[in-house]
Amino acid sequence: MRASTFCMVVLILGFWLSSSVCSAQPLSSSELITNAKKYDGKTIVYEGEAVGDIMRRGNYAWINILDGQNAIGVWLPLSLVKEVSFGSGYKERGDGIEITGVFHNSCLEHGGDLDIHAQAVRKIASGRKVQERLNSGKKNLAIIFLIILCLIWILTLLKRK
Repeated sequence: MRASTFCMVVLILGFWLSSSVCSAQPLSSSELITNAKKYDGKTIVYEGEAVGDIMRRGNYAWINILDGQNAIGVWLPLSLVKEVSFGSGYKERGDGIEITGVFHNSCLEHGGDLDIHAQAVRKIASGRKVQERLNSGKKNLAIIFLIILCLIWILTLLKRK
């Protein structure tokens, strides 16, 4: 009886512990900015699109991660930069990146700016080149306006003579 009770307690305790331990959910930039003091100095998970250039500084680098609302600067060792292939630009879509790191409301090391010091980087989506398509409706409207402008210019020249 005692062995079965012990096994039951261990089984229940195991289920309780496994259900209470869950992976950290990514925080939004709005949540981090609004509650910056709450998260200051804590390890957080943040994800978004890598935007702009990778700015190398010695053995470290800066990248900016945009979650659709705001971009947050991330300071990371060069060994973690290899995960980032594309930073978005006019003709590119940046890599989707998940950052695990220490959030700083006012980082003394970086002039008092809000940033994240990355401890781990995981690529969750690959960036790619983007082909921009010309809006044919806007193109046609521009041609019509150009023709009208040329007609007005010609009429103005004829009126002067």
